[in-house]
Amino acid sequence: MSPVDPILELSLPNEEATERLAQNLAALVLGNGDTQAKPGGRIHLSGELGTGKTTLVRALLRAAGVTGRIKSPSYTLLESYNVSSLYFYHFDFYRFSDAHEWRDAGFAELFDEHAIVLIEWPEQAGTRLPPPDLDIQLAYAGAGRSARLRAGSEKGQRWIRSLNPSPL
Repeated sequence: MSPVDPILELSLPNEEATERLAQNLAALVLGNGDTQAKPGGRIHLSGELGTGKTTLVRALLRAAGVTGRIKSPSYTLLESYNVSSLYFYHFDFYRFSDAHEWRDAGFAELFDEHAIVLIEWPEQAGTRLPPPDLDIQLAYAGAGRSARLRAGSEKGQRWIRSLNPSPL
């Protein structure tokens, strides 16, 4: 990693723009179009309630081939999906009141490098989580949203370089 992590700032004026970002991210986490990329990665999503974290995750899962109902794990903490032997783990730690709950829940074993791990409210787990490949901060921006993507690994750097914000 370079001394300065790459950051990409995007405007998401509507839900369709959020869905397009998710579709672009899905292609990256699946390794589509990159013969050297292996599927998998960790994405953390932060932001106030209603900024689009779950919307982005649902659209990413749908673009990756998940069919059927995609539930928010707000109460269950985890929803998992399997598409063509690739595991997707969608966590929501909003209800954590203590960072030790992460350890006690026994989720660490799910952080396989070949799985795709999507975490809403990662800050609720404190410093216990492995670092993300990509950290996405969503915020209100007028009637729309803004997204700040920060790479946390070489894989995340490749993802940011590969994203083309012009269609967003």
